[in-house]
Amino acid sequence: MSYETILVAEENGVRAITLNRPERRNAMTPQMQEELLAALAEAATGSCRVIVLAGAGPAFCAGLDLSSLQEMSDRPAAKHTEDAARVARLFRMMYELPKPTIASVHGAAIAGGAGLATICDFTLAVHGAKFGYTEVKIGFVPALVAAFLTLQIGDKRARDLLLTGRLFSAEEAHRLGLVDEVVVHPEELHARTYELARCLKSNSPESMAATKRLLAVQNKAWLDTAIGHALAAHAETRTTHDFREGIASFLEKRKPIWGK
Repeated sequence: MSYETILVAEENGVRAITLNRPERRNAMTPQMQEELLAALAEAATGSCRVIVLAGAGPAFCAGLDLSSLQEMSDRPAAKHTEDAARVARLFRMMYELPKPTIASVHGAAIAGGAGLATICDFTLAVHGAKFGYTEVKIGFVPALVAAFLTLQIGDKRARDLLLTGRLFSAEEAHRLGLVDEVVVHPEELHARTYELARCLKSNSPESMAATKRLLAVQNKAWLDTAIGHALAAHAETRTTHDFREGIASFLEKRKPIWGK
């Protein structure tokens, strides 16, 4: 399959998937999400042993591409539900993929980009990388990332990150358990990522797949319910005053005037 928004390369059993919209800080579009789904599906059934996810240019992923915000505010409810369901499929596929995944993070990993980075089995980030679940700052709800974030770090710490919408460092992400290793020197990120990939390749692929299935099935019922609630919350939010005001204030480069 040919791709337009991502780069896919495979060598020595490692499939590297690189988000490739550097001029937009690798912000996600529906096309990119569909291409990621296809590349991950290929990896699941192909001969690779490990998947590495990275970003081209100055950032890992800035989240949703906001260039189409005006169009977003005018979409019918069914279209919003379709968009959210696609993101849910992507996150769920990443979480349940039978092969180990590594996110190699530099620059910003924001909103859905933070979700992509931290849902991977392993997350390596350079010193200076920034994370954040910033949806509440523009009238959105971090519905889908909330399900996985709560599962990873617990309710109390998830509330802090989701309700403040603050940016936080790679070091804090490491303390929270969202990042496995902080790489001090950016030029060493690639080497450390592939050192981990080589370590994983030395393990039994069948045993790792079975282990991942076990971990996924243990959380399946909880995630099914959480994602169902997330999709409902997503649809409800897209009809609110604050959602429309968040989009308008962002486009007009002014402070939002939130409703009651």
